[in-house]
Amino acid sequence: MKERIFKWLLVAGFLFCLHITDFMTVYANEGPLADVSRQWLKADLRDDPEEDLPDLKGESENSGRDPLQPVDLRILQQRYPEIFFLQGPTDQKRVALTFDDGPDPRFSNDVLDVLKQYNVPATFFVLGSKAVANPKIVKRMQNEGHVIGNHTYTHPNLVKESDLGTLEREVTRTEDALNDIIGYRTKLFRPPYGFLYNELVEKLREMNYYVIAWSVDSLDWQEDPPEVIASNVVDNIHPGAIILMHDGAESGGDRTNTIESLHQIIPKLQEQGYEFVTVPELLNIPFKK
Repeated sequence: MKERIFKWLLVAGFLFCLHITDFMTVYANEGPLADVSRQWLKADLRDDPEEDLPDLKGESENSGRDPLQPVDLRILQQRYPEIFFLQGPTDQKRVALTFDDGPDPRFSNDVLDVLKQYNVPATFFVLGSKAVANPKIVKRMQNEGHVIGNHTYTHPNLVKESDLGTLEREVTRTEDALNDIIGYRTKLFRPPYGFLYNELVEKLREMNYYVIAWSVDSLDWQEDPPEVIASNVVDNIHPGAIILMHDGAESGGDRTNTIESLHQIIPKLQEQGYEFVTVPELLNIPFKK
């Protein structure tokens, strides 16, 4: 009797192991995309229903990015060097300031005021939904010599969406909206959170876009004091740097410290001999289709 029970236990254990093996195989075949998607599986952000703060699909910058796990886009840059950029040439002391998530009526005009004060051009990666709600700010950006780029319409996590159709709709809708406001179709694109994978980059190439990432992250979305934001930039600056900052925020976000930090960043870098230019000037690429 004992021998028979032992045999049944062996058979049951064998079948259980087969089941676990099959499960793990399916899980592994989901690939790295699924792993990344799970990592940022969070509830969708909903902004206050104000006309100048449209609803967005993705998470806030704070929940969408983990400061302990910096976004590393170097692999994509190496795979697609003709359209994917992290920085510019390092043989000249030129850098590019870039701002994401605007236009935001609470902060963008103040950012523009500081840039005007120091006569510094910048590149703004705007959200189509906010551009439609605040076209005068976008026109001001253009009229004051800044370059406009595409940052999607509703700020989705494109890796989590895992759908080429979502990318195409978000980018095309923003491109059309911007064309109505500034009179040209931009070639510059920056993905929300910096999240992309191979097929998305290839789709963007097909859509005639350059993908612009960054090499210096101010981490201003953490809303640290202005001195900390400035230090994040100044202490990590290098020739050819593309600097990531934000002039827009979700309904509860605040970019006041970003604005204040610019009064430290710009003079300090100018004292070190750096020249501020737009992204297309830095990379020597066209910004209009």
